[in-house]
Amino acid sequence: MIPHLLSFLTFHPLVGSVVIALLPNSQKEAFKWIAVFFCACQVVVSAVVYYFFSTQTADFQMVEKADWITLSMGSLGTVSIDFILGVDGISLPLIMLSSVVMMVGVFSSFSIAKREKAYYSLYLLLTTSIMGCFLALDFFLFFLFFEFMLLPMYFLIGLWGGPRREYASIKFFLYTLVGSLLILIVMIGLYISVIDPYESELAKTMVHTFDLRLMTDGRNYLPDSILTPSGEITLLGMPSRMLAFWLLFIGFAIKLPIVPLHTWLPDAHVEAPTPVSVVLAGVLLKIGGYGLLRIAYPIFPDAAAEYAFTLAVLGVLSIVYGGFNALAQNDLKKMIAYSSVSHMGFVVLGIASLTAEGLNGAVYQMVSHGILSSLLFLLVGVLYDRTHNRLIDNYRGLISYMPLYTIITGITFFASLGLPGFSGFIGELFTLMGGFQSDRLPVWLTALGTLGIILAAAYFLWTFQRMFFGKPWAKNPTELPFLSDLNRLEKWMLIPLVLMSFALGIFPGWLFNLSDKTVSHLLKIFE
Repeated sequence: MIPHLLSFLTFHPLVGSVVIALLPNSQKEAFKWIAVFFCACQVVVSAVVYYFFSTQTADFQMVEKADWITLSMGSLGTVSIDFILGVDGISLPLIMLSSVVMMVGVFSSFSIAKREKAYYSLYLLLTTSIMGCFLALDFFLFFLFFEFMLLPMYFLIGLWGGPRREYASIKFFLYTLVGSLLILIVMIGLYISVIDPYESELAKTMVHTFDLRLMTDGRNYLPDSILTPSGEITLLGMPSRMLAFWLLFIGFAIKLPIVPLHTWLPDAHVEAPTPVSVVLAGVLLKIGGYGLLRIAYPIFPDAAAEYAFTLAVLGVLSIVYGGFNALAQNDLKKMIAYSSVSHMGFVVLGIASLTAEGLNGAVYQMVSHGILSSLLFLLVGVLYDRTHNRLIDNYRGLISYMPLYTIITGITFFASLGLPGFSGFIGELFTLMGGFQSDRLPVWLTALGTLGIILAAAYFLWTFQRMFFGKPWAKNPTELPFLSDLNRLEKWMLIPLVLMSFALGIFPGWLFNLSDKTVSHLLKIFE
């Protein structure tokens, strides 16, 4: 076992960010290749983590723990904040997805032609924040990575985005900041309520902790933090644990995002440059689903079971609402943004089912959507780089000018609408299977969720028919000569992602083998 492997995976992009920041502006060509090198290292290290990972246990593996902050508070006990990293069957697939998407995103960034030093430095900073979120096992450390992620994404949208970039970046920042504050409130409450039984026994004093592994064990909570002589503590007329669960759920639902907390997403996608849209859809949305599986559900299983129907309703609402909105769009980026809202609704439905099929399907759907949404935004970027136009109605007969682009777009559309043989089919199938098999959800609710598959077929096929078939035409005829087919760099970005979706669709067991033990262990909490 290689020591400090997870620390290296998390922080080595930060070194690249500093190196780029220290280089003179005249080294523009070096900036992108330094970013490529550090993102490539991340892919390699992720593969090494996968190599050493054991699928035979649900325990966290390769755990790294070090004392970070320790303060004596007298009669209040001791404040203990540790640096803890670890990986399990839920985080590993998302780590590998993130490394691939960030690598593809940095190649897509070659089209950035202004403030290159700042751009690539912020990009690597964002990479560190993302990996930290998926690996942190201390709630305080997780929150730092989760919150710090706002900074580079805010500037990447606000400085390199479209005409309304300031509005989109501020809206993204405010929405996510509100979610972070809700998570912060719960984090402080949990910290006050939970103790480290091992440290407390050794030191003969009360040691509070942010360790997520201890927070998921109800035996580590102080009795008077949950119950009083007259019964359970209530806040705002609601049991404290139920209220805390909803605060966490809303905080992560904003990032996911779930209707009606989704309105920041279409604006952010439309204004963001292509590589930032790729990272936003491919990775950042998954942190919301990961937060539910890693923090909200294990810590508050009673609330998760109590409100399973309500959460499933929100998931189905996102599926249907996102699908209808995607069908109404004329802007390609907005269509894909609303399709993301719809597809992430399947994740919520799978999690709410509290079944092995549903939770495994939710993890699978996050990985699948990460690959396919990255593909979709890259394809939009290819067209936009040539014409600076994303409107569906402005094109016809693109197959005559861009045959390879048409083939890859067709494959991606069919994979995204759930064609058997691709990853999109497996993810949606298992989340729906989980919903149908759940004792907590009515059959009619899950059946309503299947409408999302029909809507996806409608908006993807209608878009494909309008843009690629028929007599070649563009609203601005001068754009037609610039519609050249894919260049070498674009092929290297698109084709591997297509193959990955196909491979996961044919061999889904590879991903399920990673998550199954961890999901089974999580479900034991609800028994």
